[in-house]
Formats: sequence, C-alpha cells, structure tokens
Amino acid sequence: MSKFLADVIIRHAKLILLAFAILGGLAAWSAQQFKIDASADTLLIKNNKLFVETQVVNERFSPQEFILVAYKPKNHALFSQRTFNDIQQISSELKTLPRVGEVTNILNVPLLTLTDKLDPNLEPDQLTWQENRYSAEKMREVFTDHPLFTDLLVNQDQTATAMQIVFKPNSQLLEIQSQIIAIQKKILDNENGELSEQDEQKIETLKAKAQPIEEKLKQTRQQEIEKIYQIIKPYKDDSDLYLGGAYVLGQQMIDIIQSDLKIFGSAIGLAICVILFLLFRKIRWVILPLLCCGLSVILTVGLFGLLDLRATVISSNFIALQLILTLAVVVHLIVEFRQREEADSEASQQALLHQTFVNKFKPCLYAGITTSVGFASLLFSGIQPVVSFGWMMIVAMGVSICVSLLLFPAVLASFKRKGDSHESRFSQYIVSGISGFTLKYPTLIVLTTLVVGGGAIFGILKLDVENSFLNYFKESTQVRTELEFIDQEFGGSTPLDLIYTIPEDERRDDLVMSAKTIQTLQKIQHVMRQYDATGNITSVVNFTELAKKINQGKPLTEYELTVIYTLLDESLTEQLLGAYFNPENNQLRISTRIQDSTENFDRAEFLDTFRSDLDMLDIAPDSYSLTNLFVLYQDILQRLFASQIMTLGLVFCALFIVLLVIFRSIKVALIAVLPNILTTLVILGVMGWLSIPLDLMTITISAIAMGIAVDDTIHFVHRYLEELNQRNVDNQAAIDKTFKSVGYALIYTTTIIAIGFSLLSFSDFVPSILFGLLTSLAMLLAFITDTTLLPVLLKKFVKPKNTSTAS
Repeated sequence: MSKFLADVIIRHAKLILLAFAILGGLAAWSAQQFKIDASADTLLIKNNKLFVETQVVNERFSPQEFILVAYKPKNHALFSQRTFNDIQQISSELKTLPRVGEVTNILNVPLLTLTDKLDPNLEPDQLTWQENRYSAEKMREVFTDHPLFTDLLVNQDQTATAMQIVFKPNSQLLEIQSQIIAIQKKILDNENGELSEQDEQKIETLKAKAQPIEEKLKQTRQQEIEKIYQIIKPYKDDSDLYLGGAYVLGQQMIDIIQSDLKIFGSAIGLAICVILFLLFRKIRWVILPLLCCGLSVILTVGLFGLLDLRATVISSNFIALQLILTLAVVVHLIVEFRQREEADSEASQQALLHQTFVNKFKPCLYAGITTSVGFASLLFSGIQPVVSFGWMMIVAMGVSICVSLLLFPAVLASFKRKGDSHESRFSQYIVSGISGFTLKYPTLIVLTTLVVGGGAIFGILKLDVENSFLNYFKESTQVRTELEFIDQEFGGSTPLDLIYTIPEDERRDDLVMSAKTIQTLQKIQHVMRQYDATGNITSVVNFTELAKKINQGKPLTEYELTVIYTLLDESLTEQLLGAYFNPENNQLRISTRIQDSTENFDRAEFLDTFRSDLDMLDIAPDSYSLTNLFVLYQDILQRLFASQIMTLGLVFCALFIVLLVIFRSIKVALIAVLPNILTTLVILGVMGWLSIPLDLMTITISAIAMGIAVDDTIHFVHRYLEELNQRNVDNQAAIDKTFKSVGYALIYTTTIIAIGFSLLSFSDFVPSILFGLLTSLAMLLAFITDTTLLPVLLKKFVKPKNTSTAS
C-alpha cells in the first residue's frame, strides 16, 4: 500500500498541489464563517435536569438581561451633587442605546422608606430623587442598610454605586426559547431523563430558527459593550468605573482569545521559523513545515466553518494543538529524508522521496490513530463542549496526517536534489549522549521511573476541582479588576437561586402568603448569611423588611400583606415581586450571588453544608431546589473529576488494544503504552502538587499529554522493530541505530514545541498560560520517557527473532 501511494503521489505531484491550492482557497473562504463562542451557555450541559430546571426557573421568574456599571468616585463623596450629576449624565447617554429599556440607579428608584404609611394608592415615581432632589445626607441615610438596595445599587461601605442597564427582550427569540423550554420540561417528568428523537428534532429545528436572531443579537451586544465603554470613558479622570455581567464577561473572553490567537500565534510561528532554521540551516526546511502546518489549519478551520462547529473557551487552543501535531509529523519526514539523502549520494530526488514515504507512512499513520485515541478520552466526559473539543481534535489529526503525507512528497517532487543534508555536530553529540546514558544506566532509569511514578500518584490524589471565573485572568488585567470589584463590592458574581415550593398545608385562598411561609424564607436567608462566600440575598423577605420600615418598625400581619399585595397596582406588584414570587406555581425564589474571590472557598463543601443546614430546619429536600450558574458549574466540575480521572484506565486499555493491533505483540504493546501512562500521570501529578485545579480548561491536558507521548513512542518502537529485523543486528545495536535515526526527530520536535508554546506564558488568559506551560512540560516528559524508559524496556524484553545473534 505504501509503495503504491508513494508512486501515485510522486507521479501526480503537480495535480496534488493543484488540488490542495483549490481546497485551500475554498477552505479560506469557508473559514470566514468560523466563530468563537465564549458565552456562558457553552460551558453548560444542555440536556441534564439541572440545566432544564434553571431554564424553567428563569422563564418563570423572568430575570432580565442586564449589564452593571459600577461607579466609585476618586476625590469626592459618593452622596454628593457631583456624583448625582455624573450618574444622571451617564444614565441619559446609556438610554440612547436602542435596546436599553431602563437604567436603574439611586436617583430613579422609588425610596419607599420615605413615605409615612403603606398606601394602596401609592405612586412610587413620586418618591425618587429625580422628583424631590433629596439632600446628599438624606440619600446617605436612606441607603444605609437598605433591605433592597444595599449591595445591589450601593455597596455596604457606601463608597460606590451601580447603574443597572436593563435591556428589552427580543420577543421573537423569547417565543422560540419558550417553545424549546416547553419541550425540555419533559426531561424533568421522564424517569430516564431523556427526550424522544422527535422532540430532539423539534428542538434542533427551533434552534436553527433562533440561530440568525442570536447571531445578530451577539453582534449587537458587542457593539453595545463597546459603546458603553466609550460613554463612561470621559468620567474616568474623577472616578473608577467597572462593567459586570455575563455578556460582558463573554465578550471580554472572546477579545482575549482572539488577541492571543493573533499575537501568540504569530510569536509561536516566528519562533518555529527561527528554530527550524537553526536546526536544519536551510530555508526549504522552514517553508515546507510552515506550508504543511498552515494548510492543515486552514483546511480544518474551513471545515469547521462549513459545518458550523464553533470554538469555545475550552477548544480555543485547537489551532495551536494542530500545529504541534502537524509539525511533529513533518519533522519526522524531514529527518528521514535528510538521512536517506546523506546515506545514498547517487539516488534521485524521486527515489529518496519514495523511500522516505514507504519508511514513514506506517509510523505516521499509526501515530495519528493512537493520538486520536488519546483525544478520544475527552468523549467520555459527558460534557458537550469537552466532547466537541475531542471530536474537533480527532478531525484535526486526520487532516494533519493527510496533508503532511501528501503535501510533503508532492512539494519536494517538484524540486531537484540538493545533496547537502547532514545533522549538526551538536545534535549528534546530544543523541550520542542520551543513547549512551540510557544503555549504561538502565537500573537507575527504572528506579527513577518508579519514584517519579509514585510521586505522580500522590500528586493526583491532591488534585482538586475547585476554581472560579476570576482565576481565568491575570490580576493585572482589566477584566480581572472589574470582576473582582463587582464580586467584592456588589454582592458576588456567580448567581445561585433557591426555589421554594409552598407546601400544601401552608396554602390558603384568603392569604397571598402565610406567616409560616415567610418565617421559613427568613430562616433560609438567615442560614445563607452565615457563609462568608454568600453575597447579596434578595427575596420576598426583603420586601417584608422594607414594609416593616415603612410601617413604623411594625411587621405586617399576613392579612395586611395580602391586602397590600391585592390593592397595589399590578404593574408595581410585578415590578417589585415578579422576580421572587410566582403565585401560579406557588413558588418563591431566593436569589443570591456567590463571591468567587472568597479565600479557600470549597464549593462542594458549601453545597453539602447548606443542604445539611436546611435539613436541620426541617425543610424537606423535595420542597426546594437549587439552580442557576453556581450549581451548574459545580455539577460540571464534579462530572469532570468522575469522568476523566475514572475513565483514564479505560482509555489506556483502548490505547493498548490499538498498539496491539499495530505491533501484533502483547509484549511490545505493553511496553509502548507505559511511557504514555507515565507522561499522563506525571502531568496530572504536577497539577496536583502545584494546586492547579482540574476544570473545564485544564482537563484537556491529560488528552494532550497522551497524544504527544504516543506520537514519539510509535516512531521509536516502529524503527526499533525495523532495525531488529535486519540481519546480524542485536538489540543493543538496534537501539543505537534507532537513536541515530528517530532520535534527531524527537529532539527537534521537542525543542520547537517546548520553546514555541512556552511563549503562551506571557498571555493574560490563565488557561492559555497553563496550556502553553503544561504542553511544553508534556513534550519534555514524552521525550524523556521515550528516550530512557522505552529503549531500556525494549532492549530488555524485545529480542531479535534469531536469539543466537543477541548479545
């Protein structure tokens, strides 16, 4: 097969180049449709009960889309005319944005505590600063420990205020989403928690209908965020202003990822060029790898654009990974070609290419298959964006192998033989030194492996799944500063909702809400406040506390509360209580936000303790549910730990089976899989020892480690077995010859990738930093294990078939 393919490629080289040129042009056009999606939805599991419950609750209580603008004066008091003027001016400019419904601030909210009594005919708009121009002192007094507005519009220390920009919903999109939720509700009713194929098709149809609306909305949101930054810019001389909200965070993540792709993509590309030239000292050995890498990426991105496969925060580094995989294949081809050229001074260019292709076709193909098995470990996560990343890398690997094996010989077939290939003395010295050390100290290598492996296992036991969105950004970045300020000063950043269903025995037709129900909510909120990480808490209780203040410090009876609720204007009732009380379903919502910046915060422990505390209050588990982003994110982290760590053994078994099929020897397959296991365990162990959390971003590094390690292993084992089959060659000589052939390629690929990807350590995005450093470490570990442990095991256990020649 390899000889036939080599003949076809060399004979039709120009036709292949033309085909690649056409495909590359089409892919470049299709790549314009490729998108990066950093919205919060891409981090969620869309077909599990927790997600559906959150969707239902959000629809039922209609929380509005908003962006928070925090304002902290530098040289003047918060409650001062200067602040009031700035807020008025900023708010009026923000209202000019077409989608903005209202801008809520301390100047236009109804200050109900300033009224004498609870009057059903109350007109709240008459009790605002805008209508009455209350004094600064009066405003300070009103907002001190306010039941509703403290930590929402004014921080506890009264050093900053916030403007809440509320956006008008898209009615068409709202209707489509409502239909989707109506179908997804069936998941909550079914015992198996699954939808029928017909329901799945309906959802896909509705999503396709919503997609163009969502795309337009995303563009609008991006423009709105840019406009908001422009509006607040003139006020930054006298005050600090910060933006917060899910859509702001999503846009900032997209900006950082795109910036990293441009800046560090260029830096890595430049570094690769320089290192390739220093190693090979010929321009053609720089241009050819870059051509293969560039075309592989363009074809892959174009394919993803055509299929509308979007990169999320999790899969944003797939381009960098594909560069690694393609470069590794091409470097192995270059080294093989140069060695053939040096060994046979009479062979033609076509003959050299033919022999190179025949010798490297199988190991490159095998490397691609086994690397794909490594990335297949991501398919077991059960988390859609992680699964998608796994499939993306499997596709990317396939494209890289095809491009490298076809383009490399096709390009070189069009040129004449140069005849000036030889490895540098420095490279020869390194290869000779490593092979000499490995053959001289096998016992030391095995003992060191056992010690390192034991340390790695202990490190894995220290692995944790705790993390927060704050930790994704360097402390020096604007997004980190904004997130931390909102998180610490305005009641947290990660929403957590408790939905309490009023028990049957507490429901009465003559009362809107019984005293016992209010008391239960008060108990729940009291428990919530005991945790350091709990920020702002809002529910019906806050409104009863407000009513108590208005009622001269006397709490309302359940009958008075019913009268007020019945007599108040319906729009005002909805405005005040709609997000916290749903009479149709007899449900109450307690909304809180968790402060991600809380030191040593353990989310799993928090949820377990909170549920235990509710049990102690005799609140039945079936009477409440916990929903929203905090619970969803924690559920994902727990699934990651269970799915990835516990399924590594399964993946290693799959890798062993593939190696067994390739080498047709149980002994060889076992030896070949060991360096991959060790590399993966050490990477995870290092993460454990350095307290790098296992999360949506870092979980992929185990698959990367496997993919990198198995590539080098395949090439080394394949060449060793080839050398061992030669006449009158013992296993020590086979090891020595393998080092002098494959060894150079291993050194070159390790050097290029380790140096190139360490440049990501200068990124502002912490996952990119970890990706770069851990990938470089994985490359170094793969090189070390494949040039020490692997040859020691091969020499010891894989002998020549003719044992009489063995030493």
